[in-house]
Amino acid sequence: MTELYLVRHGETDWNAARRIQGRTDIPLNDTGRAQARQAGELLARQHWDAVYASPLSRAAETAQIIADRIGIDAVQLDDALMERDYGAAEGLGFDEIAARFPDGVHADGQESREDVGRRVAGALVRIAASRPGERVVVVSHGGAIRGALNVADPETQHPRITNASVHSFRVDEGALRLVAFDDPLEDASLLPGCEDLDTQNAVEAQDDDGELVAGRA
Repeated sequence: MTELYLVRHGETDWNAARRIQGRTDIPLNDTGRAQARQAGELLARQHWDAVYASPLSRAAETAQIIADRIGIDAVQLDDALMERDYGAAEGLGFDEIAARFPDGVHADGQESREDVGRRVAGALVRIAASRPGERVVVVSHGGAIRGALNVADPETQHPRITNASVHSFRVDEGALRLVAFDDPLEDASLLPGCEDLDTQNAVEAQDDDGELVAGRA
């Protein structure tokens, strides 16, 4: 059995401006770096064997800040942990999304929720298989973490994935299981005014078929 603790990256300027990021490589802002440091302090209460991350800079920097605090020498980057590809919706604000993609319209090039779940869950199972019996921090993105949740706990709609929040999973006999959404170790990690995923990412307010539903927060 391997324990995996998924951490969403810290805030970026596009998060603060409510613009869709996806695969666009937007760096952390100062608030995001502070959130990463605070997550590192909380994670430092426990022992960890490795840190993995998406190669997008906002996740990689969050992971490096955490790794420095918990005493891990190197962050291992994995492309399969990258954020969902939002295609033509990337870079747009909420009003632009509502105008360009009315109710039920799928953004060109947008990765489906099902594909995100398969990609991210597959990566987590693969990481676990390479590190049996270990405890691993994995820094990724809101859409990617939601994809893992859809695989590990498909019957539950988890509404909040905040910047630098921590969610614990377990891989046992090749199966990904959710242990705790918003694991209690991260209760103090949210900075004042930190918004949830749905208010930061309009494209994540979608139906089960992965079609864009504009105008929802």
